[in-house]
Amino acid sequence: MERRGPIRILVIDDSAFSRQTITRMLETSPLVEVVGAARDGEDALRKTLELEPDLITLDLEMPRMDGFTFLRLVMARRPTPVIVVSGRAGEDDVFKALDLGAVDFIAKPTAHATLELQTIQNALIRKVHATRDLRIEKVSERIQAAPPVFAGRSTKAVPARPDARLPIVVIGSSTGGPAALMQTFGAFTDVPPCAFFVAQHMPAGFTRGFAERLDRLTPFRVREAIGGESPEPGTVLLAPGGRHMELEARGKGVVTVLYEDDGRDKYTPSVDRLFGSAAKVYGDRLVAVVLTGMGDDGREGACQVKAAGGRVIAESEQTAVIYGMPKQVVKAGAADIVLPLPDVPAAVSRRVAEIRSDRTRDRGRR
Repeated sequence: MERRGPIRILVIDDSAFSRQTITRMLETSPLVEVVGAARDGEDALRKTLELEPDLITLDLEMPRMDGFTFLRLVMARRPTPVIVVSGRAGEDDVFKALDLGAVDFIAKPTAHATLELQTIQNALIRKVHATRDLRIEKVSERIQAAPPVFAGRSTKAVPARPDARLPIVVIGSSTGGPAALMQTFGAFTDVPPCAFFVAQHMPAGFTRGFAERLDRLTPFRVREAIGGESPEPGTVLLAPGGRHMELEARGKGVVTVLYEDDGRDKYTPSVDRLFGSAAKVYGDRLVAVVLTGMGDDGREGACQVKAAGGRVIAESEQTAVIYGMPKQVVKAGAADIVLPLPDVPAAVSRRVAEIRSDRTRDRGRR
């Protein structure tokens, strides 16, 4: 979605305070024009079709028509980028909205936290600016390509004892990432014998719910990292929102270490920090995957992975909702393979099998 003029936005919220606050935040950017506001779903749908905004901010709880019904109708009649503005208590609703086509979300502003409002404003403006590079047709394609829902836990991978030779896969993503991660993990026909670590740009308070959702709907055992975990085959650990996750050698093993955001990193959780720390520990046993997202987080880390002998996979422009992060990795010459999203799981499985085969041959020569 590239344009030269301002980003025209429709603000939808049943709270007058929220409508005014969100509008005021948005209008601090010279690249933004708020073209209208709506307090309920029916009014929102009518104004969407009349005003044809470039972007919508959406509260999910509204009278007359809820946000989910609105999303379904908009994506069917006039696909438009939607950023959900939600309270932290509604995390399940947020992920349902992402499944229906919302491209991102942000915590809802409150009347009693001035510092929090400032933080929300900066994040909101950054997300809005990112939609200049967003391709809504890729969002529609991803909805249609959603993988089958994993139906049972009986075939879940059972974690084994930590293995010093275990292949490791690290994944970084941002805007469009939750849907891409759901599609990726849900598409594995067999759970590969490796451990996954994920840095998805997400605010504090939402990653635990996202991990539980991935755990419930994919064949993997997924949880939010709390620090001190060792890699286990068949498991996925998500960096908690608002904190950084790194991998560090401790004694004879490797553990996750969490760091508070001190403001020095542009993105949190940092993909660069996860990738770079993993490269130091795992070298050529590492596979790094960069999915859809805005900005350049992951570029430096991917270069470190490649320099250490690891393999780097970047999502292609063909499927990326925002071809920002993968593009930066490709431009830096760090990508070994560039693939559309549906091909990523098979590529990961092949590389994991190669790593294990190489290690087996190495042991046989001793």
